[in-house]
Amino acid sequence: MSSYIKTFVFISIMTALFGIIGLLLGGAEGMVIALFVAIAMNIFAYWNSDKLALRIYSARPINRSSAPNLFNIVENLSARAALPTPKIYIIDNPQPNAFATGRNPENAAVAATTGLLQHLSHEEVTGVMAHELAHIKNRDTLIMTITASIAGAISMIANFAVFFGGHRNNPIGLLGTLLMMILAPMAAAIVQMAISRTREYEADRIGALICGNPLWLSSALSKLHYSAAKVDNEPAEANPQTAHMFIVNPIHAQAIDGLFSTHPAMENRIAKLEELATEMGISSPRVSPWA
Repeated sequence: MSSYIKTFVFISIMTALFGIIGLLLGGAEGMVIALFVAIAMNIFAYWNSDKLALRIYSARPINRSSAPNLFNIVENLSARAALPTPKIYIIDNPQPNAFATGRNPENAAVAATTGLLQHLSHEEVTGVMAHELAHIKNRDTLIMTITASIAGAISMIANFAVFFGGHRNNPIGLLGTLLMMILAPMAAAIVQMAISRTREYEADRIGALICGNPLWLSSALSKLHYSAAKVDNEPAEANPQTAHMFIVNPIHAQAIDGLFSTHPAMENRIAKLEELATEMGISSPRVSPWA
């Protein structure tokens, strides 16, 4: 099953959860109110999340003269991906990591930490930036905004049940209402994180194709995974809601491929990239498709 079909299935499951839970806990009226409030909140986030994220991490913009190597990498990859060159930022942080943000390819940004630029080779940085451009090309920000809207609406309906005691005609009773209040947001979070993990796999695949050598990205991921487990990222620890943005999870406590992990297990990501390299007839990370 392709990642796009999986994403569609997960969003359909979340939509069905919203409909069932909404009717049981809040009735039709509560369901509509929760949906509209959640959509309004996420429209605001969709238009402003890039600015907020860059501000949280004190990202500074760069240009060709201030960081020529990184600028040239992103510019060349953007041309290969048929994308406009996004705004490029550097984050003063020792943990090697990177993320992409922005509501569409025309209003996108990529950010790399100083740790990434210091510890990765030119080819590995290229693989990482290709992954981030893949997120932009796949419009993953839009996909995650949709899922966040539905998940937020489910959580709001659960809150309505707290304040109003559940819908007066709900068929599950008081105990059922209390259980649903606890389990509904958890179920929505699990599906939301499953969508996030699916988009990471797809960004790995498309990113590998953009840069032309999957082993550049797999080598980078191996280094990033090891470093992220050893080096603190204090802004990420203070803002865990931004963890899904990064190429590897910046928070130490969520390194496993569990139900509540925003990222797939690293060994699975690397294995898929190595399999893709075999299919492309590439056996060495030293091979440059740009030669």
